[in-house]
Amino acid sequence: MAAVLAGPTSRHAVVSETTRFYRQVLESLNFERIPFLVGGAFAFACHTGIQRNTKDLDLFIRQCDYSLVESALGKLGYITELTYPHWLAKVHAGDTFIDLIFNSGNGLSPVDDIWFKHAIDANVLGVPVCITPAEETLWSKAFIMERERYDGADVVHLLHARAAHLDWHRLLDRFASHWRVLLSHLVLFGFIYPGERSMVPEWVMTDLLERLLHETLQTPPKSQLCAGTLLSREQYLHDTMQEGYLDGRVRLGSMTSKDVADWTDAIPNRTS
Repeated sequence: MAAVLAGPTSRHAVVSETTRFYRQVLESLNFERIPFLVGGAFAFACHTGIQRNTKDLDLFIRQCDYSLVESALGKLGYITELTYPHWLAKVHAGDTFIDLIFNSGNGLSPVDDIWFKHAIDANVLGVPVCITPAEETLWSKAFIMERERYDGADVVHLLHARAAHLDWHRLLDRFASHWRVLLSHLVLFGFIYPGERSMVPEWVMTDLLERLLHETLQTPPKSQLCAGTLLSREQYLHDTMQEGYLDGRVRLGSMTSKDVADWTDAIPNRTS
């Protein structure tokens, strides 16, 4: 018998044992007053109306709250594993798990107080929760450009559904010096929806294009840096391992060399 993740605009079928696990975790975190946000497919559906079946649940927490989550869920008999210390943990119930996310895989999108300040009230499995804001959801998805996973369509659909309501100033602040990544998605948005280019405020495009022109007219920096690793953990390894480029995740982000090595070792079916 199937249960659902029920929310304002979305339903996701999951088996009843998994439902029980999810609900117990959500209720426990609420009871312990540990801040968390629901993200992933549920949040995406709430923001865009695009529904996807999902067999997992993504919870976003501050890294400093991980020990509190571990303790609370340990009381329920669940095992919590710090899978990748720079961004991800998991809580297990047999073969089922929940992702506990406190950063992005590239180390650029830490979950901070701003995520919670702008979170949106929702309901999952009858439990009151908050979901990740559209701006932070877009920000974290914009850098996912792997061979096996590209979240550009998610970014475009978030823009299409939420452009009129986005806090564009906050979004620009989030991308900061990585504004070219945002600009690339906005250019593609205008390509995908040519009749709706005006959904992106003119001042945003003007601002970013002026930055682009300014940089284009400047002498390029003397740097042997590859920022491609911020977009894909695998596709730019040749540059960093064979060509001598500096890894953008370490130079521009928060990852250590050990974080990079562990995250690289976890690439499925990778051969050295």
